[in-house]
Amino acid sequence: MPYIVGSGEYKSKPTQHSVKELMSLGINPDIIVARCSEPIGEDIRQKISLFCNVKPDCVIGNVNLPSLYHVPLMLEKSKFSDIVCRELSLECPPCDLTEWNKMLERIDNRDKQVKIAIVGKYVKLHDAYLSVAEALNHAGFEFASKVDIKWVDSELVTEYTVKSMLSDCDGILVPGGFGNRGIEGKVTAIKYARENNIPYLGICLGMQAAVIEFARNVLDIKDANSREFAPEGKNLVIDLMEQQQGVSIKGGTMRLGAYPCVAKKGTVLEKLYGKQELSERHRHRYEFNNKFREKFENMGMTISGTSPNGLLVEAIEVPKNSFFVGVQYHPEFKSRPNHAHPLFRGLIKAALGRKVQ
Repeated sequence: MPYIVGSGEYKSKPTQHSVKELMSLGINPDIIVARCSEPIGEDIRQKISLFCNVKPDCVIGNVNLPSLYHVPLMLEKSKFSDIVCRELSLECPPCDLTEWNKMLERIDNRDKQVKIAIVGKYVKLHDAYLSVAEALNHAGFEFASKVDIKWVDSELVTEYTVKSMLSDCDGILVPGGFGNRGIEGKVTAIKYARENNIPYLGICLGMQAAVIEFARNVLDIKDANSREFAPEGKNLVIDLMEQQQGVSIKGGTMRLGAYPCVAKKGTVLEKLYGKQELSERHRHRYEFNNKFREKFENMGMTISGTSPNGLLVEAIEVPKNSFFVGVQYHPEFKSRPNHAHPLFRGLIKAALGRKVQ
């Protein structure tokens, strides 16, 4: 069976270490994709072909590019798809990159810019939120806008610093996470977004923090919290499901994977998706506490998405704001560069609208 191997890079010339490691295991690659900072010269190609026992045209250069999304075009110029199909004895129609080229045209011709704050505790390591950042970029592509991400450390956000840290942002996003470190900063950032009508999207923990903030500052439940952060708290607006109570061995017990969701008719959620029946990916243990549900709805928060049986809250909105949405799931995992996720499109559209105003 043919193998495709990507080699490392050293001083602009592709190395053969990863190939040699596979060959030492008795695995002989048929195609080598060699990472390099400049096009591979014919002498290098012939050398790799000779020492790694592959056909010369099966040594394909993967040249560094400013944008990841230009890589498919570069590979196709080397007839990558044709070579792979030939080596795998596959009969496939020619590769059609029409849609991809249209997307690249949108990327290359962006003439607007919007600033979105990602408020989290791992912002020093941007890759911790890579899927979220890329989903924001995907939405920017569709609106011909560059997305300037402002990385905000939630541990530094207080009632005294929040304005200076977030007043220059067109939108605010709080991503998923675990643990109480930095949670109060997230709640403070959400309060700033809600009270100043800055477009807001909360993902997983970002939705739960939005529920806590609304409870404290609108419902006037000053000690509102989550059982995750205050196990003995009295007003736990975010709590464990009944079947999670008493679970001591945690492995594999959280709500994980794809779950259905029903969007309430007429909500922002339903309008963005263009349908009511949704399916999204989850990874969490704590849920909206239904004991407080009526109080939230009476004070202006809309439960815009639930499980099909109506018991689990999957999404919340504050209709008073131009865009204030929190979802219990992870929409970033279903975003694609040529098809941005509806929620990220909604956030970028609202942020651009605010910037124009």
